[in-house]
Amino acid sequence: MSVQAPLDYIPLTGAKPRGKRPYFFDDPAVERVLAITMAVAQEVAVLRERLDTVERLLEKHGGLTRAEIDAYEPDQASATERAEWSRMYIARVLRIVQQEIEALNASPDNNYDLDAKADELGRT
Repeated sequence: MSVQAPLDYIPLTGAKPRGKRPYFFDDPAVERVLAITMAVAQEVAVLRERLDTVERLLEKHGGLTRAEIDAYEPDQASATERAEWSRMYIARVLRIVQQEIEALNASPDNNYDLDAKADELGRT
């Protein structure tokens, strides 16, 4: 039986779907902000569900005090797990930026001159 290496979730969070990304606004910066905002909103929704689950289970089986929660200090394993979650979370939130950098690196011929783009944006 072979031992499989653990998955590296960071590159997986940036997995790009086939086809072109749909854009809804003329300004790419607005698209990036929207994509980042939606990624954060999705993460907040997941956290809200998990928090609701914890609250309901605590209510059903007995509770904690706020002081206990405030005083909690994670052990090394928990701190490491939280740090990895944070890394993955930021990768998911900034996914669009990562994908755009990869696209620029993959096809440098499609890159535009920054000075020309700045001039163009200055005219609008």
